[in-house]
Amino acid sequence: MVKEEKDTEQNAKETTNIKIGGMSCAACVKTIENSLAKVDGVREVSVNLSSEKAYITYDPDIVEIKALKKTITKSGYQFLGMEGEENEALEKEAHDKNLRDKQLRFIIGFAISLPLMAMMYLDIMPPFGISMPHFMLFITLIPFIYVSWPIFRQASMSLRMKNLDMDVMYSMGIGVAYGSSLLGTFEIVLTPDFMFYEAALMLAAFLMLGRYMEAKAKGRTSDAIKSLMGLRAKTAIVIRDGEEIEIDIDLVQIDDIILVKPGEKIPVDGIVVGGESYVDESMITGEPVPVMKAMDAQVVGGTINKNSILRIKATKVGKDTVLAQIIKLVEDAQGSKPDVQRLADKAVTWFIPIVLMIAITSASIWYLHDSDLLNALTVLISILVIACPCALGLATPTAVTVGLGRGAELGILIRRGDALETSGRLTTVLFDKTGTLTRGKPEITDMISFGISEDELLAIAASVEKNSQHPLAEAIVKAALDRKMDIGEARDFDTFGGKGVKASIGGDEIFIGTSKFLQEMGIDTEEDTASHMAELENEGKTVIMVASGNSLKGLIAIADQLKPTTKEAIQKLREMDLEVGMVTGDNSRTANAIASQIGIGTVFAEVLPGDKASKVRELQEQGKIVAFIGDGINDAPALAQADVGIAIGSGTDVAIESADIVLMKDDLIDAVGGIKLSRKVMTRIKQNLFWAFAYNSALIPVAAGVLVPLAGIHFRPEFAGLAMAMSSVTVVSLSLMLRKYEPK
Repeated sequence: MVKEEKDTEQNAKETTNIKIGGMSCAACVKTIENSLAKVDGVREVSVNLSSEKAYITYDPDIVEIKALKKTITKSGYQFLGMEGEENEALEKEAHDKNLRDKQLRFIIGFAISLPLMAMMYLDIMPPFGISMPHFMLFITLIPFIYVSWPIFRQASMSLRMKNLDMDVMYSMGIGVAYGSSLLGTFEIVLTPDFMFYEAALMLAAFLMLGRYMEAKAKGRTSDAIKSLMGLRAKTAIVIRDGEEIEIDIDLVQIDDIILVKPGEKIPVDGIVVGGESYVDESMITGEPVPVMKAMDAQVVGGTINKNSILRIKATKVGKDTVLAQIIKLVEDAQGSKPDVQRLADKAVTWFIPIVLMIAITSASIWYLHDSDLLNALTVLISILVIACPCALGLATPTAVTVGLGRGAELGILIRRGDALETSGRLTTVLFDKTGTLTRGKPEITDMISFGISEDELLAIAASVEKNSQHPLAEAIVKAALDRKMDIGEARDFDTFGGKGVKASIGGDEIFIGTSKFLQEMGIDTEEDTASHMAELENEGKTVIMVASGNSLKGLIAIADQLKPTTKEAIQKLREMDLEVGMVTGDNSRTANAIASQIGIGTVFAEVLPGDKASKVRELQEQGKIVAFIGDGINDAPALAQADVGIAIGSGTDVAIESADIVLMKDDLIDAVGGIKLSRKVMTRIKQNLFWAFAYNSALIPVAAGVLVPLAGIHFRPEFAGLAMAMSSVTVVSLSLMLRKYEPK
């Protein structure tokens, strides 16, 4: 009953990504997250400031998408569409309109405030005998309303939602500045000395400038995703009823026969059913050399047909294609939050009330100190403006978005944001052997027979092993086929979990497997075979025994060649001060022989497939942070158990689904690259957070007036606006530098 309830609850969950416009800081993120979290039926929500998306898990039986849309718009932000909708044009239009709007506002703001400031400093009097306060009011009123209107509008919405955010702080700063100027102009409580007209307008212009630069930079953070989306074909030529018809890509169905001409993109994943041609797969695999595709070859949507016509049978369309899955993996990862981002979010929650207290306290102290209300207001405005946490909100999501996008370009798909953080703390890397360190295509190197010929030994072994999918079994069958042998039939085939197999040929029971397996079956493996076994295993070869009835018939040695970059990858990991280990079902002698060739110190040999995860757990219990790198179905539990699971992209779907990082190329150097990229992104996040806090930590005291008794320097509000804008630009610029990162 409990299980059924859990299943029902699980089935009631759906996820969606919603594109949102109008966000500008970490407080905006909290506003949207809090608003959506209050909607009945929403299970989980995460908002990414950099990609401007909300990642929502919800119960469709309770809440509809239109309710989510209403909540977003009610909170003061734009609903720009959902994942899977054709909203690229809408997004671009909204983005461009947003940029134009901010650009016009800051241009008008500076065009008027800078000359007014020059007049103030140069003591130039207004024409026609108009007093300076009235002249300032006349010149700035309409521009100030125009430039600052978005700030006050968002602040009012935030207050209605009971959220203290950057717009509230900034509107307080410029509102106090302009309001005190009005009171001073008409000499209501204040005197005409309280002139902040040009400062208020300039502060609003600085905020618009900062947001313009942020929006422009954020538009570049997801360039990798946009370039991946650009790989998708828009149309496809489908052969129906003998006619070639060009249709929209969304109308292609599974089993459609598609014609792809030279130079065209392959529209969907499929199988070649006609023609031969070279296909450029570099945008998916990173391999620069085109691959020949002939009958029955697999092709991937988004790759480019080079030199001849291909006919392809569609096997995966729409969101099921490899390219669509890659895009979704990266987008989902960009929407996840490392722990460091959660800490930043909590810091923002406390930051704004603390800053308000500091601003009010500092202004009060200065007023009590010298009874100078003008100076006190200057301090209040400066602190409110300079302390806005824009940079803090951008520090993590911009670095994560750019870093994961760069990984996708390199063929390294990091599926979860928190995998970045864990990768930076790794102490141990554990490798599967077959198909990971080695090519996964073993071949027979030696045969030693007893009482029968080598051909007879091979024929017996192949007759049994053709029923198995194990790589060693495939090597035996391949060797028999290469010798053009007639492979017989075996009955009653049975496997014994990583130890060996048993079957019947004629009236004889055949046993094939390890020495330990044959002994368990009651077969004497003969002491004089030990020297042969030792010699072969010391050469790094796997030796299996073949027995018929109760007698040993021979030994077959099989070796799997190491991948070309295996040794280099191990060396680079060791240079990173990581402990490197290997886990394999091979016997200790063979495993240690291979390990010694490539510089691996820790070896777990004779490990059954189901026990790989236990070995990972053992290391974790010793306090180690473990990455496991594998490719097969039997690696899935270990990949899931590891702190960071890294799957070779050429591996099985199950292994890839269990991993945190997926390598699109079958190259272990990319495993090193994935760890290095993760470390680089985390380093950049820490640098961003440092600069975000450094600006505030250094300049809030300056704005509060600590330099006045030391150097007689007052910090003007307009300088506060410039510093606030530059802090955000610094953080975004540092993140954008990741676009060119190359793991060495």
